[in-house]
Amino acid sequence: MGNKSNLEFQKALERKRILTFSQGKSLIKKELVAAQDDLKEAKDRLKNKRYKYAIITAYYSMFHTARALIYSKGYREKSHYYLLVALQALFVDEGLLEEELTKDFHTAMVLREGADYHGEFSKEGAESSIESATKFLQKAEVILPFR
Repeated sequence: MGNKSNLEFQKALERKRILTFSQGKSLIKKELVAAQDDLKEAKDRLKNKRYKYAIITAYYSMFHTARALIYSKGYREKSHYYLLVALQALFVDEGLLEEELTKDFHTAMVLREGADYHGEFSKEGAESSIESATKFLQKAEVILPFR
């Protein structure tokens, strides 16, 4: 995907959908703490059979993890979609993150939208989202030197 995602990243910069963000590195730890808290909450909600909210909270764990990653590169996003674009260009294309993790992030995003806006959710979706959020956070904690 390399050139295509890099082109989309460049267009996003031009359109100011992804911005340079010098304060980002100082916020990495805050984002990781938010990701850890959301993941713990998602697991609690799964245990209590609150599948809709387990999905939503697991997604937000991934969202905060992704933000920590792009903050480490000096950028911030203006939408959930462009957070995914930045991850692809800055981490997958650079060989720092497996593409499977960004696919999992996209899947979690779709599941969250379904749960949040359409009342579509399941135990399986909650379990899948939590598993993805756990793997994503673990990988980010290895990548990020600013913990």
